[in-house]
Amino acid sequence: MSTTHVKAYLTQLQNNIVTGLEQIDGKRFHCDQWDRSGGGGGKSAVIEEGNVLERGGVNFSHVHGSGLPASATAARPELSGRSFEAMGVSLVLHPRNPYAPTVHMNVRYFEARKEGAEPVWWFGGGMDLTPYYGFEEDAIHFHQTCKDALQPFGESCHPRLKKWCDEYFFLKHRNEPRGIGGIFFDDWNQPDFTTCFSLTQNVGNHFLNAYHPILERRKDTPYGERERDFQAYRRGRYVEFNLVWDRGTLFGLQTGGRTESILMSLPPIVKWRYNWTPETDSPENRLYTDFLIGKDWV
Repeated sequence: MSTTHVKAYLTQLQNNIVTGLEQIDGKRFHCDQWDRSGGGGGKSAVIEEGNVLERGGVNFSHVHGSGLPASATAARPELSGRSFEAMGVSLVLHPRNPYAPTVHMNVRYFEARKEGAEPVWWFGGGMDLTPYYGFEEDAIHFHQTCKDALQPFGESCHPRLKKWCDEYFFLKHRNEPRGIGGIFFDDWNQPDFTTCFSLTQNVGNHFLNAYHPILERRKDTPYGERERDFQAYRRGRYVEFNLVWDRGTLFGLQTGGRTESILMSLPPIVKWRYNWTPETDSPENRLYTDFLIGKDWV
């Protein structure tokens, strides 16, 4: 196995996901090839004002450079000064219908090199769901598919990565989860390359199974201005997390990545309000009381 195999998988994964999403939306993604001045490049596939997806992007990037940025060495200072190679597929989808949840998925590979030393490598990724109006069947389906993806890797794998996701996608300044979680892993290099790559592939390959049925169920649900208003308000939390806490966003910006591709994760319509809380016993309040609670859904 090598970085060539990883890159081949990631580019095919991007194509497969874009094809699957175009089938449900009915509109084509706009694709851009781009080059990074510091080394590398990628391909961005973006949809805006689709029939189902108000905005979404499925991006592939493969970049390299002479030194890792601060976001990559904060937890591993011993890697400072090493050259690096990083590649991955990252996607965020924002449906127009407030009853259809936002979703994020990412799979990636890093390698840090230093002359005279063995390369240090690791995989990372995961997927998580951010509903605006919660449905138990959607939450159970999403988490069950995540669990299925990890089943070949031992009984302890899913609980560990589920907990990791709950802890990572948490807005510390709000003291609340971003959504209902999923799975997340980073710095993953045990027991060996082949097993880690296989786990990463399983996560990527299960994405459409996890999200497609939910989007199909919710995309035509009737809604009004109230629901759109609440969706825009909750999207603000998504923006806050990506710009304040997300390591992937920081890594992309610190390595001189393509800003348009990095910030494609942001929703097109967002609202903020001062000290707003939903009415008791309202559908909006149920999101907080029944779903944003770090629950074990399966």
